[in-house]
Amino acid sequence: MNLVRAELERLSARRFVQLMVVLLALAFAVTAATTLAGSHKPSADELSSARAQASQARQSMEVSYQECLARQSGSLPAQDTGRYFPADCSEIDPIRQEKLPIAADFLPGVFTFAQQALPLLYFLIAFLVLFGFLVGASYIGADLNSGGVVNLLLWRPRRLTVLAAKLGTLLGTVLVLSLLASVAYLGTFWVIGQTAGLPGRLDGDFWRSLGAVHGRGMVLVLLASALGFAIATLGRHTSAALGAAAAYAVVWELGGRLVMEIVNARRPDQLMLSSHIGAWLTGEARFWDPQICANGSGSDYCDSFYSLTWGPSLLVLLALTGGLTAAAFAVFRRRDLI
Repeated sequence: MNLVRAELERLSARRFVQLMVVLLALAFAVTAATTLAGSHKPSADELSSARAQASQARQSMEVSYQECLARQSGSLPAQDTGRYFPADCSEIDPIRQEKLPIAADFLPGVFTFAQQALPLLYFLIAFLVLFGFLVGASYIGADLNSGGVVNLLLWRPRRLTVLAAKLGTLLGTVLVLSLLASVAYLGTFWVIGQTAGLPGRLDGDFWRSLGAVHGRGMVLVLLASALGFAIATLGRHTSAALGAAAAYAVVWELGGRLVMEIVNARRPDQLMLSSHIGAWLTGEARFWDPQICANGSGSDYCDSFYSLTWGPSLLVLLALTGGLTAAAFAVFRRRDLI
């Protein structure tokens, strides 16, 4: 317990951590101020006009669907309309659409919390992932580079215990900060929606969906923190983690993707870490690959898309983070720290 308390004090006293917290608060403040300045409470006339436009848009969708059915049944000749209709009319069936036009879609300059909460949450998660990775890398990297770990081992001469305490303290601190930041961030925009915009439809499905994304985001933040910690431990310096991240992005995400496009590799996106991150966050990610339908007979419909789901993507992320963390502990146990 004394070791954890000491590590918590060391982590909170680091200037880089304090700077990142300040930048986090500053980014939140700028985003909230920009949103507040660009939004207003809609008047009764604006709401009435928006509702009428939304109703008209929904009616137009229904008319298009009925015309498509009539085209398929032969009661509407092809020359009677110049509009395009899909082969499967269910694609434009209003009942099957994920989202129908609502009044908020026709209120420019009005912030609607229910519509903007998910994009705002993705922005928050992205910032927290960066925050966790950088803090995790600098926390252990600075100690290894400055000799702070050696001094700590003189007090507690158990390498694995010390490293585990550092990692546990890091993950716990990042998780608490992330939860507090999430409450403050989303709470601020909820207040903006109530006072200077529209709250939107905040039903149970909305909160369950938002909570699921937030939960997956917190897992991603913890994985990024552990990943930065592990790479910096292996490289004995903060710059090792930064260099590894930059090298991966340039060499594999950009260069590797380009090479696979040149050689017409099948399903290249499933080999990219960014694809698995997206699939984990959203639950499923769809990618287009022309090679899927290259050998088709032509009689069967093929849309050239394939999917990555959250389960396999989570396993990939856990395997990568767990493998590097285990390697970091193994190397730290036997390494000469002087």
